[in-house]
Order: sequence, then C-alpha cells, then structure tokens
Amino acid sequence: MTGTAAPQSDRTMQLREVRREGMREVYVTRRLAPDGDIGAAIEELHSTSGASVIGAEYFDPRTSHSDRDGYTGPLTWVLSDSVTEGLGGLGGLHLRAVGGAELEPVVLDGRTVGTVIHGPHASECLLAGIRTEDTSAPRELQARVTFEAIERALDTVGMDFSNVARTWLFLDDILDWYGEFNGVRTAFFTERGVFDRMVPASTGIGGANPWGAAMMVGAYAIEAHDPRVKVEALPSPLQCPALQYGSSFSRAVEIDMPDLRRVFVSGTAGIAPNGETAHIGDVLAQTALTCDVIEAILDAHAMGWEDVTRATAYVRFPEDAGVFEQHRVAAGLPELPVVVAHNTICRDDLLFELEVDAVQVR
Repeated sequence: MTGTAAPQSDRTMQLREVRREGMREVYVTRRLAPDGDIGAAIEELHSTSGASVIGAEYFDPRTSHSDRDGYTGPLTWVLSDSVTEGLGGLGGLHLRAVGGAELEPVVLDGRTVGTVIHGPHASECLLAGIRTEDTSAPRELQARVTFEAIERALDTVGMDFSNVARTWLFLDDILDWYGEFNGVRTAFFTERGVFDRMVPASTGIGGANPWGAAMMVGAYAIEAHDPRVKVEALPSPLQCPALQYGSSFSRAVEIDMPDLRRVFVSGTAGIAPNGETAHIGDVLAQTALTCDVIEAILDAHAMGWEDVTRATAYVRFPEDAGVFEQHRVAAGLPELPVVVAHNTICRDDLLFELEVDAVQVR
C-alpha cells in the first residue's frame, strides 16, 4: 500500500512518512535544544523509524552547542548570520531517511557527502555539505571548485551534472559577492550545456559554515531507468522566470515517477512579476506574497500545502522569526514541517524567503 502518513508533531519535531513501491521515505523537521547534538537526533530517528538517514541539514543559530556526536554522514551545516540568543524559534534540523531500498554512499576525497537511493524507477542522489577544502582561495574560485566538486561526487556513482534537478547554495557574506557568484554559475552552466536542457531549481541564500568555506552546497540528482520518469522545470504563475533578471535557476522542478511525484519549489521571495522587489520594508506583505506564489505553483500542478514534506523559511532580521507562523495562522494554512533560519537573502530589500519540497504518492 502506498500513501502519505498523517504528520506527527509536537513543539520540537514534525515527522512525515511516505510509503511508495517497496520503500518508505521519512522526513523529520525538528529544533535542537541548546545543548542538543546532531548525532543523537539521527540515532533517535533511526531507532524509532527503522529507516537509514541519508542526509541532514542543520541551521545553527550560533547559540547552540550542537555537535556531530560521531555522525559522519552527509551534512549541510549552515550558521546563522548573527548570534540570536534569546530569540526563540530560529534554527533547526531537517533529516531525510529511507527504508526498504538499496542505498549507496557517495564518498568524495575521503568524506561521505551523499547517498544514492536505488528505487523502483530511478536512482536518486542527495548530496550535502559539498565545499572546497582550500578556504584561502578567492571566493569566485571556491565557487567554481565547489560546482566541479558536485560533478566529481556524481561521477563516483555514474552520474554527471546533467542529472542535477535541484541545488541549495549557501554563500558566506552573500551580498558582498552575489553578482560575481552569478557570473561563475552562469559560466559553469554554459560550459556544461545546462541552458540547452533544464536549469535546476535552486536556493541561493546567505550563510557561513563551521569550516570557513565561502560556499557550501547541497544537490539532488536523478537518473531514470524507467522511460515513464519525467523531469521538467515548472513556471511560476505569479513571477517571471529568474533567468529574465540574470539568476540561473528555475522557479520549480517536478520529478514525475510512476509511484510518486516530487515538486521542488526554489527559494521564493516577495518579487513582483516584473522581477523587482515588492512591498519594500513590509515583511508581512512580503511573506504573504511569497506564500501566494508558492501556493500558485503547487496548485497549478495538483498539489497543496498538505503535500509539503520539508520547508525552510529565511528571515533577514531575527526579530521576524515569528512572521511566517503569524501569516500561516491568519491565512488558515496547515501546520508545516518548517525550520526558520536567520540568513541574509540575495537582495538587501528582501526580508523573507521560503522554499518547499512536496511529495504526492500516486
């Protein structure tokens, strides 16, 4: 039997389980206590669900004393833009686990950076924590090397960049070099023929990391072995293509398989149809517009908020930590598996950004 289990939640954790052909996917979103450790949270998930963790994202508010606690698996560890002590609701952990499927680790330069799930219709690869080891190199060079590292990691499991459908890009001090970064990405995509195929969905957000790299990346790639699998970019009914104003990403991407559909909605902010920032200075209005844009994408493809398995909200100022929950309640949206993080958005007049992953079982 396939289906999506009803979400389980408490004040610190939400768990959603998806049952598909011969396998289970488990998604956990949780806050960590100030002295919590990532390894303990992962062990708890494994022991309670029987599923193997294939990747983790930790949004660290810089006031925690979290530690890997022996966990050496794929991990994207993003630091808050400031110390946010005393402001609750910021930071947390996304975990994804799988049971009943053949799993293959992705190892790059002696470090586990991903997992391949060999499913019934495709092999899906989730990468986390990709970064350069030479943190003394210029930022643009680090960005180039990081994109090449995605390629090298995929090559170890028989894939290449043409398989990439989604990226998560965390840039330290993003506003200081976002233009240069976009130049690096566009050049790399041009060389690899990305613009001749499908441009991946993406989030580009500010965020340092504990290793001091200029950039840390996560990615999702897929290799179909069933001709019924379709991967395609989705337009936004309420926004222009990001390519129109020089950002090389698609608004969303759909993975359509015989047993389920995934929709990855890119990092979405309060941008008007002409590409300009809307509602400057009004974080509530930007939040409402952002949610309207995402809802329109999901609705256009027969999905809704109830299908969301993972969400990350980014606020420009830590005092706005509660703005998404305020809007969610006012708009009557269901409770979501969301982490709220304090990280700078790619324009200094954007105050809120939201990304979501949605899954619907056939």
